[in-house]
Amino acid sequence: MNNLPIRYKLILNFMLIAIIPSLLLGVLVSYTVTRIIEEQVNEHTLQIIGKVNSTLEHVVSNMQNLTYFISFDPLVRKFLAEDEEPLNSEELYTVSRFLQGFTTLYPEVAGILVADRQGRYLSNDMYARIDAPLTEETWYKQAVESRGIFTIVGHPGARNVTTHTNYKPDEVVSVVRAILEPDTQQVQGVVLVDLKLRVIAETAKDVRLGKTGYLMVVDQDGDNIYAPTNPIIERIPIEWLGDQSSGTLSKEVNGRSLQLIYLTSSFTNWTTVGVFPTHESAAAVRQIQFYVVSFVFLICMMGITASLYVSHSISRPIQQLQSFMQKAEEGDLTVRHTSRRQDELGKLGMSFNKMLVQLRKLLELTELQERQKREAELKSLQAHIKPHFLYNTLDTIHWLARSKGADDVAEVVESLSRLFRIGLSKGQEMIPLLDEIEHIRSYLKIQKTRYRDKLNYTIEAAPDTAHLEVLKVLLQPIVENAIYHGLKQRRGPGNIRIRTAVEEQVLLLTVEDDGIGIPAEKLAELRDLLERSTEHQPGSSAGSSGYGIVNVQARLKLSFGDRYGVRIESEPGRGTVVTIMHPIVDHGRRGGGAHDAGSHGERTLGSALEGADRG
Repeated sequence: MNNLPIRYKLILNFMLIAIIPSLLLGVLVSYTVTRIIEEQVNEHTLQIIGKVNSTLEHVVSNMQNLTYFISFDPLVRKFLAEDEEPLNSEELYTVSRFLQGFTTLYPEVAGILVADRQGRYLSNDMYARIDAPLTEETWYKQAVESRGIFTIVGHPGARNVTTHTNYKPDEVVSVVRAILEPDTQQVQGVVLVDLKLRVIAETAKDVRLGKTGYLMVVDQDGDNIYAPTNPIIERIPIEWLGDQSSGTLSKEVNGRSLQLIYLTSSFTNWTTVGVFPTHESAAAVRQIQFYVVSFVFLICMMGITASLYVSHSISRPIQQLQSFMQKAEEGDLTVRHTSRRQDELGKLGMSFNKMLVQLRKLLELTELQERQKREAELKSLQAHIKPHFLYNTLDTIHWLARSKGADDVAEVVESLSRLFRIGLSKGQEMIPLLDEIEHIRSYLKIQKTRYRDKLNYTIEAAPDTAHLEVLKVLLQPIVENAIYHGLKQRRGPGNIRIRTAVEEQVLLLTVEDDGIGIPAEKLAELRDLLERSTEHQPGSSAGSSGYGIVNVQARLKLSFGDRYGVRIESEPGRGTVVTIMHPIVDHGRRGGGAHDAGSHGERTLGSALEGADRG
């Protein structure tokens, strides 16, 4: 992620900020709308079913009232009474007209029949198919078992009753009620009423649930009271509906997912069921989802467009500034950021322009300093006349001392000449290790002349260090401290041992003396000064005894890093060992090693003069 260009980061960031919330909002809205619409559809369907049930209950209630009204008619009572004389023809005609009046008043009535306990019957338009007692009919027995309670029989099956219109069994629904004698509560007869199914069909068939959904009416046994032509499902198993009076369920029928919503009438015990395919119930939901998706898509497109524009407006100036920086990096400091923006990017461009101006000024200043340095070098070359004059003068004194037989004076003068020549080293900071050894040998010769037998020294240079180079004048301050603060204050003669070696890719220069040593407190202070050597300034608390060593430490650390420097080990009364750790600097082999004592390795006068001439 961190390696992507900033433009893509901004685009991705804006898209995450704009698109993901929009998608989440769309999903939330879609889910909420779907749930609400499904609840509303179910509630609306239940309301429709409730109205259909109310209509059916009203129709069936009228049939119930009709049976009550018939049972209270005097001629019907006379017909049912066993102790009464049979009805004469005029009474039969009156009863028949009475029953026909109900079919006129209630067009939904297909036929009315009143049967007594002997199987005789009265009717307006119904008759027995064969001469058999009607008391054996199933509908009659059901009415007797109900003891005067209005009962819906359902579609008439194989019964011995028909009408002149000859309705089919699935075209009518039969209801019955037993007529009881008020005092004895004995069954005197049964009233049978056939209700035309078209009344129920007209109530339910006009109800449309979705595009192909419809209503069905089933009885308590699961038999269809009403079902439309070519229904999706022929019969609804009663176990689907369970024990609840209303509810919603989903079923898979013939590879189609159906939604069923049902409501049972407590009066008729009929259950009205709404049946419709599941996908049709979600038509409105899909329409709303389409609007939501369109809105989210529009928001996403606007978010992408805005993110592209904003990222381009931010990344383009950065790319331009990067291009200008690359040109400046290649050395072209004349480029300038030309944008007139006043935002952070514009201010960054102005700061870039100011930086280039400052760089040009610094380069011009550097060029000026380089010219001044070259002029100083020319003046320094002119100043070398004085060192040459000093070398020549010392060589002349050396030659005169030799010619007069003053060999000790000649030796001191020669050592001093070598000391100055190597110390100056033509202004070079790095010199061959052999020159450094020669420098410290000259210094020790001069000190040997002064202290005579009190000072003895030994120089041991390992052969594998002869070709290396070191910082100049490293050993002289260490040896000087060893003489003035170690050997000078001891009784009797003292010894200084100088060694060179290579260990673990580090050049070690060791100066060891057997002087009075360094007290513990002063040694701790000196080591602390060495740790802070790069902070040390001349004239600080280092003192004369430590300044030379601290100076060597500072030169090594500043030149080569903290890995290199000076290490001091000392014990009072036994002496001091100072080890210089110097990196391996090999600029080519210059000769073998050296092993020297205080009286060996001196140059001849001719070689000294020759060196003076070259210097």
